Amino acid sequence: MKFLALVVLGFSLLFGAVDINTANQKELMSLKGIGDKKAATILEYRSANCFKSVDDLMKVKGIGQKFIEKNKDNLTASECKVK
Repeated sequence: MKFLALVVLGFSLLFGAVDINTANQKELMSLKGIGDKKAATILEYRSANCFKSVDDLMKVKGIGQKFIEKNKDNLTASECKVK
């Protein structure tokens, strides 16, 4: 199982974009400026909401425009599925 997680993480890093609607904590932590706590905060926000665009990340406490600009090429938001 750990091997599969590493392979998935490797592919996401190799091919670029981290999908903020599907990424797990480790994938989120691969982004510049995201540690354990911010990744957990993003996952907590996502459990009640989904991201319609990358800019929606700014709705998460501690995420701002500078973060979006630094990581723009490494972020994507898949189709939002309402829970």
